[in-house]
Amino acid sequence: MTAHRWESQVSALRGHAISFSGDPFLDENVLVDVEDALIVCRDGKVATFGPYAEVCHELPNDVEVVRYENMLLCAGFVDAHTHYVQTHIVGAFGEQLIDWLNRYAFVEEQRFSDRHYSEAVAAVFFDQVIASGTTTACTFCATYPGSVDAFFEESLRRGTRMIAGKVMMDSNAPKPLLDTAQSGYEESEALIDRWHGRGRNLYAITPRFALTSTPAQLEAAGSLWASRPGTYMHTHVSESLREIELVRTLFPDLGGYVDVYERYGLLGKRAVLAHGVHLSEPDLARLHKTRTALAHCPTSNLFLGSGLFDVRAAKRRERPISVGLGSDIGAGTSFSLLAAMGDAYKVAELRAHPMDATKLFYLATLGGAEALCLADEIGSINVGKEADLVVLDPRATPLLSAQTTRAESTEEIMFALALIGDERAVVATYVGGELAYERPSGAAGTRFACSAPTAVDPGK
Repeated sequence: MTAHRWESQVSALRGHAISFSGDPFLDENVLVDVEDALIVCRDGKVATFGPYAEVCHELPNDVEVVRYENMLLCAGFVDAHTHYVQTHIVGAFGEQLIDWLNRYAFVEEQRFSDRHYSEAVAAVFFDQVIASGTTTACTFCATYPGSVDAFFEESLRRGTRMIAGKVMMDSNAPKPLLDTAQSGYEESEALIDRWHGRGRNLYAITPRFALTSTPAQLEAAGSLWASRPGTYMHTHVSESLREIELVRTLFPDLGGYVDVYERYGLLGKRAVLAHGVHLSEPDLARLHKTRTALAHCPTSNLFLGSGLFDVRAAKRRERPISVGLGSDIGAGTSFSLLAAMGDAYKVAELRAHPMDATKLFYLATLGGAEALCLADEIGSINVGKEADLVVLDPRATPLLSAQTTRAESTEEIMFALALIGDERAVVATYVGGELAYERPSGAAGTRFACSAPTAVDPGK
């Protein structure tokens, strides 16, 4: 399969656009708010962005503009942690993390030994994330290499920037899911050769977590990561208290969960640790020092009762950590990062540190891009960046409309979308400047990878 191509593709959008120039946890006035913006996309990237009156002269003569009135345009959402192979167990009765894994996740993931099943689920997953406005995700696959091939082939077809990897798991899991330190290394290495950098795909070396990898496998994962610059390391850390105690039992000579990953060379730039609910200050300081990122997954943490992530501690000014927002499907119960923003706000409230709309949207866009070391490519609307965009409707539901029609600022509109919005608010999703999803206008089915909506005269 060849990579998606955008050569000579030009599109243009006009509407109220928001973006970010920095981290609102650390700096003020980083929200870029352009009430009447023009975005011209060429060859998959943003070629023009700014107030329409100032940049309309850059619009090619033969390109019509798609005008989105009363909508909000922003960079496509970035899901910093999810499991595509758990798509079909969303909403399975929760219990606690370890019980949920044994009863649901491990059972479902065994089905991905079937390549056709993997391909079918990958198609459903991409339909769901794109319809939710998500254009980049960092995902676990299953232990089977075919599950990775199915995912990346679907990503290549859609033209998306995705990060994924084969789960490495050689202990404390059902036998059909187990690999070995050696086979996990060799299969991961072959997948890196096949997929990393092909199209917009990127590979993540993926030991599931310290509970399901022996010291030999963790050492192999660290060795492989060190030998393949530019790849990612993606795993879980400190999600639940029971999990943490089990890790201490398995690694009694090490101080804690973060110590395990540090011991085996699994911290550093392009390392993404999901959850981090129960990290200590020394743990957070080491993540900052090593430039290791965290994926905050509030929906799944609430669903499984794992605990309340402390975003204020993670973003402490003197040693900030890159933090992105994750849906964590399937313990997470929604593909929508708008829904995740709402849960992130509630978790922060319970931590006595409420977040405003700029912080919530930042976590789902530029914050996620920074956590994935992709801020030069995605996460904000800037000339030269990849043209992944989402169009949001502040009046998508009667409740949203009642709230936003009387809003007195862009921040109030954003906050309403974050707290009471979901995938129904997504009007359109653009991947590489090309329309990849359009919300159905009536009872008709959803359209994917369809032609652009009716264009309007750019002068009107």
